[in-house]
Order: sequence, then structure tokens, then C-alpha cells
Amino acid sequence: MLNVEIIGFIAGIFVASSLIPQNIKSWRTKSTSDISLTWMLINIVGQILWAVYGLLINSLALIVMSSITLALALSLLVLKLKHG
Repeated sequence: MLNVEIIGFIAGIFVASSLIPQNIKSWRTKSTSDISLTWMLINIVGQILWAVYGLLINSLALIVMSSITLALALSLLVLKLKHG
């Protein structure tokens, strides 16, 4: 694996993990009123585009980490729609 891809994976881990505390808090409290639906939708579209871009340039780090971040963002969206 190229050093550049390793940096991409490390960056992706930080970005993806930034959604974990909010997912946990929202799941435990059943409250998502302070989370902006507009922000969530923009973030989801951005993650989809990053994953597509990763596919187009053959970047495993972008594909994998954007997909993980997308899954976390989608789970937060589900919580928002359910409890928001």
C-alpha cells in the first residue's frame, strides 16, 4: 500500500470516528433535535461523491473510509427521522 493511501486511511478514520459519539448519544437519549437535517443531507451527498471520486481514481482509502462515514451518517439520519 502506498504511503499516500495510508494517510488517506488515517484521515478517514478521524473523519468517520467523529460521527460515532453523536450516533451513540442520539441512540441513548433518543434525541436529535439539535442536529440539523440540512447538515446531515449535505454531509451524506458529500460522502457519496467522495466514494464515487475514490472509485474513479482507484483510491481504496477514499472508497472504504467514505463508505464507512456514509454508513454512520445514514444511521444518524435514521435516528433523526425516527426521533427528530
